[in-house]
Amino acid sequence: MINIMSSGKVFLGVLAGLAAGALTGILFAPAKGSRTRKRILRKGENYTESLKEKFDDFVDDINEKVEKVKDGVSDFAEKKMAKPEKAEKNKKAATV
Repeated sequence: MINIMSSGKVFLGVLAGLAAGALTGILFAPAKGSRTRKRILRKGENYTESLKEKFDDFVDDINEKVEKVKDGVSDFAEKKMAKPEKAEKNKKAATV
């Protein structure tokens, strides 16, 4: 769980760094103000879309892992519940 959270923080840090670098590059580029604002808006929309896609992938990955854990716990519980039943059947068979 800690590894997943660390990866998420690193990912967000990288995205923030990329966004800050792109914004700085655009702001210091020699262009008209209106053109610069349009470029900033376009870049922001692109980064937002990319972030949404990455976040959705991250959530899907987490959900997939949670389902695997649930299945594993369910299988484990079923096996443990079956052992006392088998022991009871064996006990009855031995006394007959």
